[in-house]
Amino acid sequence: MSVKMLYILNVAEKVNNFSYSAMIAAQNLGIEFSIAGNWSYPDAAAREADEKKYGIKIYQVDFIRAPYDPRNKKAYRQIRAIIERENFDLIHCNTPIGGIIGRAAAEKCGVDKVIYQAHGFHFYKGAPFINRTLFYNIEKYFARYTDVLVTINREDLSSAKAFRLRNGGKLRYVHGVGIDLSEYCGVSEFRDDKRRELGLKNDDIALISVGELNKNKNNIAIVKAMAMLKNKRLHYYLCGVGKEQETISRFAYEHGIGDNIHFLGYRNDVKELMAACDIFVMPSFREGLSRSLMEAMACGLPCVASAIRGNTDLVRKGGGFLCPPNSPKRFAGAINKCLRSDRKAMGEANMQSVKSFDLGIVIAEWEQIYKDILS
Repeated sequence: MSVKMLYILNVAEKVNNFSYSAMIAAQNLGIEFSIAGNWSYPDAAAREADEKKYGIKIYQVDFIRAPYDPRNKKAYRQIRAIIERENFDLIHCNTPIGGIIGRAAAEKCGVDKVIYQAHGFHFYKGAPFINRTLFYNIEKYFARYTDVLVTINREDLSSAKAFRLRNGGKLRYVHGVGIDLSEYCGVSEFRDDKRRELGLKNDDIALISVGELNKNKNNIAIVKAMAMLKNKRLHYYLCGVGKEQETISRFAYEHGIGDNIHFLGYRNDVKELMAACDIFVMPSFREGLSRSLMEAMACGLPCVASAIRGNTDLVRKGGGFLCPPNSPKRFAGAINKCLRSDRKAMGEANMQSVKSFDLGIVIAEWEQIYKDILS
């Protein structure tokens, strides 16, 4: 009889890179893989198409992102019903909401093999006081229902050592969700055509960010840095949408650089856009382990990022610069250093560093974790 596993996340548009490495690792071991989340499939047929494509079962659970939203009680009842009906042998839950509800339901249903994967604890260094106290104690409490706790950055791994897991459970580190580096081979071939599409001249320098335009992503810090630099050759391309776009645009025009800030919206050609640009920037206040930063490294871009958890795992000496997220002046200095440096050598250093996060390595790490817990 095969082992049945339920992978629990939170909110997602569809099955994507977030769960792919775990799914492939489970299937390589002959584990029957099912996944639960709050999906945005347009209809049942689209969800069924993904079930057929990946050979899995997809369950709809009405998770709400806000931790204390009372509607998550419904999600808890839904997860319990799924576990009780399907008799899963292993639960692999992710994110604070999925982790709390998944572990609570697994305990209630008597599932004795539970993995919790933290994609970024909410009590990180520099977090608000309520995060450092409330979320720390929540994670500490639910550790008692956890057999394996997995982190994707070194800061979280260190923090998790304070938790006592069930029956002498283990801490494990994996290299994020994995990135298929083979997809980035030859991406530089798109550079000239994409630069023409963006309207860039030969001597223009293009900065690029990828992600939702929200306060956490802190894109305004880069715009402020550009205002300090007063370099008309600098252009900043933002891939993503969000509530902060108006604030960023207004600041840029007020400081005379409005024509150098370009909002690209949601894009399906991120790799090609990165190949067209010269420096990747990411001034976030909080990250777990940024996939977009790994993508930039795989494209051979120098990286200027905030000196926070996760980023410090990725950006190493020679590949870029790390700055305090609340210091536009330091970002301006780092961008200037990139302009004066050998950017090709910096990009090559990043392409070498990111090899540790290749999808094949992450799949192998999950295979070992599943073998260990099932044995």
